[in-house]
Amino acid sequence: MATTTSAPQSAVTALPIQPELIWGVDTHKDIHVAALITSTGGLPGHEAFPANSDGYRLLIEWARSHGPVNRAGVECTGSYGAGLTRQLRAEQITVVEVNQPDKAARRRYGKSDPVDAEAAARAVLSGRATAVPKTGDGPVEDLRAYKLAKDSAIKARTQAINQLKAVLVTAPADLREQLSPLRNPRLIPACASLEPSAASEAVTSTLRLLASRVQHLTDEDRDLTHRHLHHPTSHTNSPGNPRRRTRQRCRAPGHRR
Repeated sequence: MATTTSAPQSAVTALPIQPELIWGVDTHKDIHVAALITSTGGLPGHEAFPANSDGYRLLIEWARSHGPVNRAGVECTGSYGAGLTRQLRAEQITVVEVNQPDKAARRRYGKSDPVDAEAAARAVLSGRATAVPKTGDGPVEDLRAYKLAKDSAIKARTQAINQLKAVLVTAPADLREQLSPLRNPRLIPACASLEPSAASEAVTSTLRLLASRVQHLTDEDRDLTHRHLHHPTSHTNSPGNPRRRTRQRCRAPGHRR
């Protein structure tokens, strides 16, 4: 009776599945502290890097030396972490904004940069952190920068006008009587063109300097308003007051990806 023999089956070797790596970064002005965790909760390590271009490169190389990294939780993506966020996006790494530290971890371990970095990574792993950070560039960021400078110029101009009028209160009688009745459009040029007086040199010099400052800040305000209105994203054909349109555009939300 013939017997049949079956060919030996080749053993199938299961390849080990490498757990996903997620990093968290606690950002500061001069250094960034990064921590890596695995999808199973392990902690391969943490390290500090300079907050500059070379530091960003070293941070990414350090993280990738432990394995592929596709997600990162970063604190303060709109301030200290803005540069790192742009670099990570350029490396095709998904960035998640982490706003609040883990209060339970703070109570257990106290304030620690490595603990905060690890908490940022765990916030991404658990799904507690899901916010998409702003890009920090593009036309909206341009308008935001203009608005920052414009608000500063307006505030400084108001302060200079108030100081000028305060000086007028205690100025010599002839100078006070000459200038006090004038409203701002005429007062500022009149003070800017004052001639030095031997009797009140300090007062006239101060009034002239403050008036010149007001004029300079007024020109700066006009220049920034012009930049707003002629920005490529501005809707110059929309009805309404130009300054109101400028304020509305400045309040536009930032770009997100």
